[in-house]
Amino acid sequence: MSKLSYEDKINIYTKKKNGISRKVLSREYKINETNIQYLVRLIDKHGIKILRTDNNRKFNKLKKERIINRILLNNESLIFVAVDEGLSSPGMLCNWIREYKNMGYNIVERKRGRSPTMNKKEIKPKKNETIEEKVKRLEKENEYLKAEIEYSKKLRAVVQARKNQQQKKK
Repeated sequence: MSKLSYEDKINIYTKKKNGISRKVLSREYKINETNIQYLVRLIDKHGIKILRTDNNRKFNKLKKERIINRILLNNESLIFVAVDEGLSSPGMLCNWIREYKNMGYNIVERKRGRSPTMNKKEIKPKKNETIEEKVKRLEKENEYLKAEIEYSKKLRAVVQARKNQQQKKK
């Protein structure tokens, strides 16, 4: 249901409540009838606020495991649990279960965002630092920063060389 806008979802819900069939709505909005049924059940259970996608809801390991166990151990319906927990789609829950089984019944959370390309070491000053220790610390920091600058210069040179090669080929 991610291809529908917030307004589309509200329109589908109000039209369905006004008596328009799922079949007509599925043709109009070009989505599956089961998605319309799921959307209506979700809004009936949690209200219109559940459709807000201002910030993605995050589920920690314990909550994911509790939700998965409701299906695997308690034999509850996948769609019932998805609606009850307010998930954006039942497919999300299917993916969680598949990953859970593939990982040997362990929940592994994906790390989000880009991984750092360089580990920056910060050398923190001590409270009772002597002048000699301070000089050594600053020299190490200076050496590190010089190496970082040299690295970025070499990287820029390699990128520029590649660009020049591509321009020559054209």
